[in-house]
Amino acid sequence: MPETPEQLDAMFPVLEEAKLARLAAFGEQRRVQEGEILFDLGDANHGVFVVLEGSIEVVSVSTAGEEVLRVLGHGTFTGEVNQLSGRRSLVRCRARNASSILEISRANLQRVMQTDTALGEIFLSAFLQRRVYLIAHSVGDAVLVGSSHSSDTLRLREFLTRNGHPHTYVDLERDTDVQAVLDQFNIRVEDIPVLICSGQLVLRNPSNAEAAECFGLNAGIDVDSVFDLIVVGAGPSGLAAAVYGASEGLNVLVVETNAPGGQAGSSSKIENYLGFPTGISGQSLANRAFVQAEKFGAHIAVARSARALKCARPPYTIELDDGSSVQGRSIIIAAGAQYRKLALPNLAQFEGVGVYYGATAIEAQMCRDDEVAIVGGGNSAGQAAVFLSSHAKHVHILVRRSGLAETMSRYLISRIEASRTITVKPWTEVEALEGDGRLERIRWRESTSGNSEAHQIRHLFVMTGAEPNSTWLRGCVELDDGQFVRTGADLGPNWPLRRAPHLLETSLPGVFAVGDIRSGSVKRVASAVGEGSMAVQFVHRVLAE
Repeated sequence: MPETPEQLDAMFPVLEEAKLARLAAFGEQRRVQEGEILFDLGDANHGVFVVLEGSIEVVSVSTAGEEVLRVLGHGTFTGEVNQLSGRRSLVRCRARNASSILEISRANLQRVMQTDTALGEIFLSAFLQRRVYLIAHSVGDAVLVGSSHSSDTLRLREFLTRNGHPHTYVDLERDTDVQAVLDQFNIRVEDIPVLICSGQLVLRNPSNAEAAECFGLNAGIDVDSVFDLIVVGAGPSGLAAAVYGASEGLNVLVVETNAPGGQAGSSSKIENYLGFPTGISGQSLANRAFVQAEKFGAHIAVARSARALKCARPPYTIELDDGSSVQGRSIIIAAGAQYRKLALPNLAQFEGVGVYYGATAIEAQMCRDDEVAIVGGGNSAGQAAVFLSSHAKHVHILVRRSGLAETMSRYLISRIEASRTITVKPWTEVEALEGDGRLERIRWRESTSGNSEAHQIRHLFVMTGAEPNSTWLRGCVELDDGQFVRTGADLGPNWPLRRAPHLLETSLPGVFAVGDIRSGSVKRVASAVGEGSMAVQFVHRVLAE
């Protein structure tokens, strides 16, 4: 293992005798024999094992065989972030010799983390660092075989990456031997990408929901429960609501269409969020918030979309895209917004194969040493431009206005102005996309002169405006002319109760809206987090009525 001794010590801390004594009340002590499997790859129904005597080993399992990742001795423990969510194990664990161990169930582990600050910090720090190691070394049960010319490959790579699921990616454009193997199994071009689960199940171009099912990303969630609070959307506002709701004792379910973080999760770097003076990537912020919510017991279901909200009295019913439904005594709508798409007839043809709506490390790798264009003048566009400028040959920012001053933070404008590899094109719009199979050229027009130019640019990032994800709410809660959700004092005469609506409450009592989907919201991460946490206080009042 290439990690330094200091990194290994941080990943595998040794608990002192006093801490082991405190843990004893939360676990069950038992003996295991040499070679006994404590849990296997893919298992979910186990807790954390603390070694009291003897030793156990953590093993990576793949088609190439086994590799012992770490031998755990007295005072050390198993586990990583999957122990908080109840997801399946990514490794095998067995007794190296006859040993005495303490097994702490998932429920008791959460009690430890919530009641014993010192022990909770040790477990959480170790779990997070172990997950980073598993991702960096592709340890787990996932292999994705795809192509840089496939939009579905990009979709699945982003889905697995943003959900923090370790996986090995094999690019057919670089490894032609793999294509020969696929041909032997009659896997055609339209079947790409291929996702291999647990070294056995082969899925041909699966949906995100099928991938989530294959890897058990939603394991341990009882959708038949009536939850105190259902949060729709796991962006910054939704995750904040989940953290505060669960930490205050509410039974919380979060329903997320794709992955934690929402639109902010695809941001390369957020530098104006309080407490992070050197900045933090949207994905890192989302991952931390996700683990924090699970630490307090929130349930987070990914690759599940809300399709309709029933307007009957509580408990409210939300119908999901897979035909199932969930019930909650209160609802927080945090479904966010999406970038407005360009009005071009062949746009869909190039989405994922030249046209992108986020600038993450995956897209940056794809456009290395190429020229790229970004449409948009907001902070997301500015962050993308600064990030991509260190990978791409040149970055063109196309804005319909006279410049960036009205829509972008000054610190981003200063960096753009100081960069030799970024050019701002004011009064400019994309008027055509061209290519065979993937984007090869774009044509833009300057509105003041009317001049139209074609450029050999194969990567276009669209970050323009916002359209709320509110279609599933029509006819149930009051929307404004832009289809954003009205709340509080902005509600019309349709409010049905004698009491006034709470600040973030929609026209349906007990249903709240926060973040980008709310009418009049400030489109900033900090304000979204504030609204999500604030809404929980109103939820408590409604539940007490």
